[in-house]
Amino acid sequence: MSGTLTGPLAVLLVAAGAAIGAPLRYLTDRLVQARHDTVFPWGTFTVNLAGSALLGFLTALPADQVVMTGAGLGFCGALTTYSTFSYETLRLIEDGARFTAVASVAAGVAGGLGAGAFGFALAGAVTG
Repeated sequence: MSGTLTGPLAVLLVAAGAAIGAPLRYLTDRLVQARHDTVFPWGTFTVNLAGSALLGFLTALPADQVVMTGAGLGFCGALTTYSTFSYETLRLIEDGARFTAVASVAAGVAGGLGAGAFGFALAGAVTG
């Protein structure tokens, strides 16, 4: 990712961002999923869209290596979760919920791209 730091400071910033993003992902996922009585992975969908929107927003801002490293790589990287997305998709297929699996993949990919574009456009509108 351009605009990010390297070296020991980068490791500390990524770790700090991830230390906030990972628990927030877990808590948000559990909170959202508990409100839906469905096999669709709403919690993962929510955190992935939120993280995509935030990362899109951050990338549209004037480059700040500290922010992009800590918030972009660390926080957004830990908030979003491709591994859980993949795991939940495979579980849906194994459980015979193939339509839901396909819908989850389509919505997750399209939604993530759309959320990223929205965040990018929003930052452009805010910063002029």
